[in-house]
Amino acid sequence: MELWLGIVLIIVALIAGVALGFFIARRYMMNYLKKNPPINEQMLRTMMMQMGQKPSQKKINQMMRAMNNQIK
Repeated sequence: MELWLGIVLIIVALIAGVALGFFIARRYMMNYLKKNPPINEQMLRTMMMQMGQKPSQKKINQMMRAMNNQIK
């Protein structure tokens, strides 16, 4: 009977550890991406110029706002 209880406790601890690790990693990545966005205005401007478009500041601001809203 004690062996059965030990096995159940190990399984419960393993499941709790996996769940806790997932949520901690998720929170860490969300904070990291908020502090260090994957793309900035200069990168966006360069990308648009490579695609053959002449980027205006209004268009760049609009695209940055859309990306920031998508992150939230």
